[in-house]
Amino acid sequence: MFELLAYEFFRNALAAAVLAAISCGIIGTYIVSRRIVFISGGITHASFGGIGIGYFLGINPIVGAAVFAVLSALGIEYSSRKTEIREDSAIAIIWALGMAIGVIFVFMTPGYAPNLMSYLFGNILTVTATDLFMLLGLTFIILIFYILEYKNILYIAFDEEFARAMRLPVNMIKYVMIILIALTIVFNIRVVGIILVISLLTIPQTIANMFTNRFFNIMALSVLIALLGTISGLILSYLFDIPSGAAIIFFLVVLFFLARGFKYLFR
Repeated sequence: MFELLAYEFFRNALAAAVLAAISCGIIGTYIVSRRIVFISGGITHASFGGIGIGYFLGINPIVGAAVFAVLSALGIEYSSRKTEIREDSAIAIIWALGMAIGVIFVFMTPGYAPNLMSYLFGNILTVTATDLFMLLGLTFIILIFYILEYKNILYIAFDEEFARAMRLPVNMIKYVMIILIALTIVFNIRVVGIILVISLLTIPQTIANMFTNRFFNIMALSVLIALLGTISGLILSYLFDIPSGAAIIFFLVVLFFLARGFKYLFR
């Protein structure tokens, strides 16, 4: 294993594992606390539309996915507040639209159809220096925003009505957070893929919540659990020659059942 550190692609994979754990651990805690997992799932699948457009235009598919995911996230947030469309209906519409647009543009792309498996199921070993730079920048922005707005985020995550009564900048925080959720999803597609990224945003937080109810503790423990999952999944992927994204999520699910069993035995 140590010999692999001589290869740049493996060092990139390890760095991506650490950054994915930090970004997903922090953002996922907000998602689980606010119970907006379904919204995140809608953004996740809608981002496929941006990947298809990126391939068609000949630009980095992750950049296309980021733009499409942010616009979809803002559309969901706006429609849930300003229109008569039910939130779950808006999510389902944008979810279906994104997937449809992605399939159409991939089909329309001239030449050989690209292999989308790495985007659907992830392959942390394919993380490039550009992907790593974008993920590092996102993680830095998340940390800075949380340091500046931690109390406001905490109030909104658990009691939005109280936060509004206290005249906190609820709408601003929610819009910024939905953008960060969208970017976190997109920039971690390379790690676990579109289909599995939502698991990285929910499973570590669910495990952490078994042992603590404090927002900060859940967030910190989620980062550690996600880090354990990403690195262990990377090792399993290397040892058994299996897809890294699936290996990461498989390890986290096993860890969930072990934690559940431990909690049941010692309650």
